[in-house]
Amino acid sequence: MVDVDKSVIARIKKEGGHFEILVDSDKALDFRAGKITDVSDVVAVTHVFFDVKKGLKASEIEVKKAFGTDNMNEVFSNIIKHGEVQLTAKHMAKLQEDKKKQIIDIIHRNGIDSKTGLPHPSERIERAMEEAKVRIDANKSADEQVADVLSKIRAVIPIKFEIREIQVIIPAQYGAKCYSVIKRRKALREEWLDDGSLMAVVEIPAGVQEEFFSELNKLAHGEIESKILKVK
Repeated sequence: MVDVDKSVIARIKKEGGHFEILVDSDKALDFRAGKITDVSDVVAVTHVFFDVKKGLKASEIEVKKAFGTDNMNEVFSNIIKHGEVQLTAKHMAKLQEDKKKQIIDIIHRNGIDSKTGLPHPSERIERAMEEAKVRIDANKSADEQVADVLSKIRAVIPIKFEIREIQVIIPAQYGAKCYSVIKRRKALREEWLDDGSLMAVVEIPAGVQEEFFSELNKLAHGEIESKILKVK
């Protein structure tokens, strides 16, 4: 059992009702991630409330009606895994920073400078977000926030998302080594040519084209042939 004084509220709406429990914030997140399996190590009290702050407890009958079980560990697990867990200021800051990094990575890998066609460095994207005063929502996924962030930083840097369909031909002596690089991408077509060389067509975000070519050229000593077939 955790310290009540250090606990936070986990809440969920179920069958038209509002249910709350007290949990340790750190342990609740670890429980969600599967790092903790015993829910009794997460909860601070063994009661389910309608309103923790007012001390309004839900009866066993009301809990069973809403959750379909009178097994309290199952109820606690349901609330923690599927409800909303309050975050401490420390957690909120870390979560926001993690989401920010994820968003920057998505934009860096998928976006390019709409003037030069080259990817923006991650540092430039981060500065643009700061200049545009972008606020990261810790409760939303990175993917959900990318479109909004893009719309704001376009006022600071020229940027667009672009997908490219690229054909590469790799000499026979390097084909086997480079095949693993091809398979990590979205390969639309693969073909071993009569001379033993490997021809492949891959679809990749424009922002990682340079990285893709760098990987292949390192293995094939710069002897690959490539061309862009299509831009989306």
